[in-house]
Amino acid sequence: MDNIIRLDKVSKIYGSQIKTQVLFDLDLQIKARSFNGIIGASGSGKSTLLNIVGTLDKPTRGNVIINGTETSQMNKNQLARLRNETIGFIFQFHYLLPEFTAFENVLMPHFIKGQKVDKIMNKRAHELMDLVGLSKVKNNLAGNMSGGQQQRTAIARALINNPRIILADEPTGNLDSETTEVIYELLRDINKQFETTFIIITHDRRIAEKTDRIIEIKDGRIYNDFSRI
Repeated sequence: MDNIIRLDKVSKIYGSQIKTQVLFDLDLQIKARSFNGIIGASGSGKSTLLNIVGTLDKPTRGNVIINGTETSQMNKNQLARLRNETIGFIFQFHYLLPEFTAFENVLMPHFIKGQKVDKIMNKRAHELMDLVGLSKVKNNLAGNMSGGQQQRTAIARALINNPRIILADEPTGNLDSETTEVIYELLRDINKQFETTFIIITHDRRIAEKTDRIIEIKDGRIYNDFSRI
């Protein structure tokens, strides 16, 4: 498998007068179609790492290559386009718009691109909602759905533009253990069916141990890196 993500000597420092270094000369390669878990204590730098991989933040030093594209010289509009077309995000807090239906929320990344919803995109949205098990509630307002249903909606939304990469930050952090297992199996199915590359941050070691690779971050460095493939 080719590397779809590569970080070369990435460091991140916050502050100008009082500087706090969060990441230290970090090298990381992620293979296409792989299913990866990132673990680490609070404050270890794992969320900063995910934000840099997702181009939501820029490193202080080092290079970030996403799907063959070097991102360091890209402007805000170019980065936004790269994110919208290549990367899907799933967060612990799903950030759905409560005044819109689940179906409308799924289509939101497509609306952000400024494109109309044609028959093909409409069909894809319905298929994704069927895939995540929301066929019967797709017209419900997001604010009237359970936590598990809202997270399923967020997963479908992350897939709408057919991204090659999904970045998930504690995607089951607010869910009970039974729903957590269901959501995890759903992410696994998506990984296999669409060959989507996953990076999942989790505090739940039980979930991390079901991934193909566990990357442990400690004090801004890769402390352990264990792969099953």
